[in-house]
Amino acid sequence: MTAFRLNLIKHCASLRVTESPKPIGLLSFHLNPPSFVDAHIIKTGFDPNTYRSNFQLQNLLKRGEVSRARQVFEQMPQKNTFSVNLMIYSYVNCGNLSKARELLDSMVERTAVTWTILIGGYSQAGQYRGAFKLYAEMHRWGTEPDYVTFATLLSGCSNMDPTKEVVQVHSHIIKLGYHSRLMVCNSLVDSYCKSHCLDFAFRLFKEMPERDAITFNALITGYSKDGLNEVAIKLFAEMQNLGYKPSEFTFAAVLCAGIGLDDIVLGQQIHGSVIKTNFIWNVFVGNALLDFYSKHDYVVEARKLFYEMPELDCVSYNIIISSYVWDGQFKEALGFFRKLQFTKNDRKQFPFATLLSIAANTMNINVGQQIHSQAIVATADSESQVGNSLVDMYGKCGKFTEARRIFASMADRSTVPWTALISAYVQKGLHEDGLELYNEMRRENISPDQATFASILRASANLASLSLGKQLHSSVITLGFICNVFPASALLDMYAKCGSMKDALQTFQEMPKRNVVCWNALISAYAQNGDGKGTLRSFEWMVQSGFAPDSVSFLSALVACSHCGLVEEGLHYFNSLMHNSNIVPKREHYAAMVDVLCRSGRFHEAEKLMAGMPFEPDEIMWSSVLNSCRIHKNHELAERAANRLFNMAELRDAAAYVNMSNIYAETGEWESLREVKKAMRERGLRKVTAYSWVEIQHKIHVFTVNDNSHPESGKIMSKIDELAKAMEKEGYKADASCALHNEDEDRKLESLKYHSERLAIAFALISTPEGSPIVVMKNLRACTDCHAAIKVITKIVGRKITVRDSSRFHHFRDGLCSCGDFW
Repeated sequence: MTAFRLNLIKHCASLRVTESPKPIGLLSFHLNPPSFVDAHIIKTGFDPNTYRSNFQLQNLLKRGEVSRARQVFEQMPQKNTFSVNLMIYSYVNCGNLSKARELLDSMVERTAVTWTILIGGYSQAGQYRGAFKLYAEMHRWGTEPDYVTFATLLSGCSNMDPTKEVVQVHSHIIKLGYHSRLMVCNSLVDSYCKSHCLDFAFRLFKEMPERDAITFNALITGYSKDGLNEVAIKLFAEMQNLGYKPSEFTFAAVLCAGIGLDDIVLGQQIHGSVIKTNFIWNVFVGNALLDFYSKHDYVVEARKLFYEMPELDCVSYNIIISSYVWDGQFKEALGFFRKLQFTKNDRKQFPFATLLSIAANTMNINVGQQIHSQAIVATADSESQVGNSLVDMYGKCGKFTEARRIFASMADRSTVPWTALISAYVQKGLHEDGLELYNEMRRENISPDQATFASILRASANLASLSLGKQLHSSVITLGFICNVFPASALLDMYAKCGSMKDALQTFQEMPKRNVVCWNALISAYAQNGDGKGTLRSFEWMVQSGFAPDSVSFLSALVACSHCGLVEEGLHYFNSLMHNSNIVPKREHYAAMVDVLCRSGRFHEAEKLMAGMPFEPDEIMWSSVLNSCRIHKNHELAERAANRLFNMAELRDAAAYVNMSNIYAETGEWESLREVKKAMRERGLRKVTAYSWVEIQHKIHVFTVNDNSHPESGKIMSKIDELAKAMEKEGYKADASCALHNEDEDRKLESLKYHSERLAIAFALISTPEGSPIVVMKNLRACTDCHAAIKVITKIVGRKITVRDSSRFHHFRDGLCSCGDFW
């Protein structure tokens, strides 16, 4: 609704007749308000009751008393067009479009003003299809639109692709001769931009007989939103050369282009222009600058600007809080939120979704519940974005009952909350629950997006369900997400974790676009599969392709060096990381380098590295030391590492106690072993049960040690015995030290035959065609005896057997393993 139209409506009832109206649309008006006239006043014979009632209606509506105004309206013996227009406008203004539509339908005579008011209501409500439908009805009714109608109608265009409607309206504008009106042309340019028809917008821009700053703003905004940032900047330069003064909308659009170009210098230049043109006082421009610095991770600059801004609103606080959250400075973000609470801003506009992400990422349920309470008080918990964040927060904190309750209560369950809940299940290792929820989502006809596929492919990867992964691959292609780097990278990761490097490499080669995420997925795939040379080759290939490796790239390279005994290469990449000014080495990089050194028995260098770190060694590092001490029989350091672990306030699991128990068992120190197990029990820790699983005909079969619960248990045991005889002929001798029990030698050797991975392999051998490959997964590290046994089994059965344990893949073939017996 334009100011012109509003003034017209407000004044037309209180005006006197001067001369016969000259047609401009349906009525003729002079600019001097006292000369305005409503033609229906003439028809009612200047009915004083209608005149007084209209005046009373205006006063009631100005005070917001819509109900009383409606009563007066209903009681009016004689209504005119102005009376009805007033009531329609009041309903539009309070968002009650259905009531406004009812009044329109009750009118016998409808002017362009009447139609335009209601079209404006639909446009303001974002219901552009409703607005265009109303315009078509106006056309059928026979009412001729004016230029205000067209400007109002086109203002409702969104990013929902109303291209067909805009083109039709454009043809009507030309037909009625409004194509030279600047306001109408500006609205058309803006509509074409919002419809992503930039060619049409630019053609119209070139053909316009007159342009102003608004014309340039519309086109600059369109180009920046469509990612044509360089074109947007050139247009901005042209605008300045032609002498048009930029507005707050110009600066916002240009800064958006600067974000897209990742050009901090450009942003700083725009900042200078903002100061010179005295727009720094404008909170809208200030927020655009704040957003620019925030999205370039210039948190210090953003904070400085925030404190320099003469005016702050809720958006300002939301941006600075988001900036700190993205930078991982959660404490500072919460500090700004406390300041925001003492302002007079609308609490419903507080960044509850962003704050809930802090609780989700830190898994701090107490903070999450406090923010939830504040969202309820502000009645913001019903907002879809806040609801989605609540589901995500409770899910990531492991409170699935509460997450499901909020999820079930949501009025609009779009793809986002479904994905948030699926992702939470997968992150917590509840992969089957995540898959079940995904199937439920598809039954509800909710279309998954790239984030959904990224999560569900991760579940498929962790379950090592290659058949499910291939089904999901088909869905990714069908729904058109194969060109998106995130589902494509998740597919690559899934194939790698299912042991199919051939499919993983093919997925990478078929990617139409690649970024750092894609390259990291490939590097990680080789690292997981124990191919050190492939990992480092991919790393160098990435660099040669013009991509700068990030912290993830370096971590994968170090892990590969660790698993393959590439100490010198590991030191090379670690030193490169230390001298890289763009990356700050994290705890996990140091842990990986410690593992590289320890696995090769270079304990002195590992201890020196840990002593020089900017933080204290953690559980992962000392566990790495302890594991390697067991391999290299370094008893003294093993006890020191174990004591460090035992004295930690919190441990993830009982692995440290189990490893030290195994070391004592191997050396026959049974008394020390009993003491360690006693300490473990007193601490309330329990050894994680080892289990292995294999997928046969789309079904997962799980086995534990000495498991006889499977329906095919008899056949499995027979196969184990058959293999044992053949293995003995091949010269295999069991390693009794892996039994780790204080019992006689024969019982130790017998128990080794029924480790979970061997049961899974035996079942796969009796359930699949001869010669077909077998893929088995195990939740813990495979023991050295099973590793030796599987090498011999591949020689006997002539099959490739892949075993993925907790640390890496082992590809067994013809009596050899891809790890080269180094793992």
